[in-house]
Amino acid sequence: MHDSARWWIEEVLAGSPVASQLGVRVVTAERERIRIRLPFGPHLVTVADVVHGGVIATLIDIAGACASASGIDDQTATGGATSELSVSYLDAARGCDLLADATVVHRTRGRTLTDVLVRDDNGTLMAKATVTSRIFHRPASPAQASDMVEA
Repeated sequence: MHDSARWWIEEVLAGSPVASQLGVRVVTAERERIRIRLPFGPHLVTVADVVHGGVIATLIDIAGACASASGIDDQTATGGATSELSVSYLDAARGCDLLADATVVHRTRGRTLTDVLVRDDNGTLMAKATVTSRIFHRPASPAQASDMVEA
């Protein structure tokens, strides 16, 4: 993985205030694949010990963004944004840590499509999601700026 990709993952995404507040930690990071852990805490629940769906969606968003950033291989990236996130909740996450495995399934220079699976520590699938992310780049020259337009 390129050093700039590692910086985006560790400092900007996993090190963001929201990720820090939730306690999200990168477990493994390689090009196009990320595993992130969300430790359970009482501040994450909605009813009894059930982790709030919005917390799971946030975990998915962070994992998708990190996987997207993992393929950055140059110094021109200036940021990114989630443009679409679709989640299917499959089971209630009750009082447990969650692991999000994100894998980029399609990449262009400015866009990624990532599949994210969220499981509990026993391997039970809690949610499946698809995340579409944009990656913004600064143009190195006027010629490259015209290449930035996607069809």
